[in-house]
Amino acid sequence: MPMPSPPASWMPHLGRQRDWIWRGWQVRYTYAPSAQANALPILLIHGFGSSLTQWHCNILPLAEHHPVYAVDMLGFGASRKAAAPYNVQLWVDQVYDLWRSLLGRPVLLVGHSLGALVALSAAAQHPEMVQGLTLMTLPASRQELIPPWVQPIAGTLERLFANPLVVLPLFELVRRPRFIRAGLGLAYAQKACITQDLIESYVAPTRDRGAGQTLCRLSSASTHYDYAPNADQLINQLRCPTLLLWGQQDRVIPLKRGRQLVQQHPSLKLIELPQAGHCAYEEQPDRVNQELLQWAAQVKI
Repeated sequence: MPMPSPPASWMPHLGRQRDWIWRGWQVRYTYAPSAQANALPILLIHGFGSSLTQWHCNILPLAEHHPVYAVDMLGFGASRKAAAPYNVQLWVDQVYDLWRSLLGRPVLLVGHSLGALVALSAAAQHPEMVQGLTLMTLPASRQELIPPWVQPIAGTLERLFANPLVVLPLFELVRRPRFIRAGLGLAYAQKACITQDLIESYVAPTRDRGAGQTLCRLSSASTHYDYAPNADQLINQLRCPTLLLWGQQDRVIPLKRGRQLVQQHPSLKLIELPQAGHCAYEEQPDRVNQELLQWAAQVKI
């Protein structure tokens, strides 16, 4: 069996990392217990290309008040680089089964970027698992971005560039630290956050056996119409209080989208985070942790 990336020992703030077998695949998650054992648990879901290590500024501070869980979605981080049919529904099923196996009581579900779309989908499909929801930016699905009549043409063109002959050579290039640093420079408004440890957290999973093929599968899957559901439709199905946290300097998913979502769905609450880009959880961790704790207290009522 291919060996996953080892625990990120260079990040000491990740709780107790463990492996869990899901559908025959190894999945990495972490758990940080709290003295407030009966408090509302918090479950964290990372963004595309990232892992549970992205929460290294958040897990232990949040665990002072709440039990905290974080998971590597299949194909990412230290979870198996599986030959799986990747899409948002697969990750929703993974998160839901993890919740049933380890928690079994309502949580504050927190997702970032792609993880926010997974969290939103999970909350809409499985309301019994979610006491409250926090979405740290929310990408639009291709259903929202590309008109239905354009989908077949766009999908065909995208799949031409998503085949292994293109993706595998590109994988060898973009896994290099200098390219990852350049990519992170677009995501982070606070450049001081882009440390060697941060870069290593993105490089390490690319060393796993099967990582290149997984990128091929992810690239191909994202060209399909059913890769992700329509976020607007999901929001209309929500039964739980929902908070949006958005960096004012986000260049990946600009704040304009967050403001539009609130206009379209007044039940959402938006908090704008100054001096933060796409990765506010690390750029403004004290503020993010404070907002999450306040939201957890509010939805607990």
